[in-house]
Amino acid sequence: MATDYDAQRKTDDDTESIDAIKERIPSKPSLNDDDVDNADSFSIPDVVNEELDVVILPLQENEFTCMSCFLVKPLSQLGSKSRAGKICTECAS
Repeated sequence: MATDYDAQRKTDDDTESIDAIKERIPSKPSLNDDDVDNADSFSIPDVVNEELDVVILPLQENEFTCMSCFLVKPLSQLGSKSRAGKICTECAS
């Protein structure tokens, strides 16, 4: 079925007054002293304290670093060479 997205869409819900809509919106809760005191009970998860072991490999012979996006790419994705350095095919296009 074809739909005309430019046509005005009116339903029975559109006849509701702005005052009725405002009444449905809950009032914003105010901050009191109890909320401020509970800020001290926040604890950082133990995941933050764990050490991560990451092995960093040096740049391989068949890889280059694109001087536009700064990603390490294989030489098969070499797009062009400029004075600034090597550029990958994605950044060259």
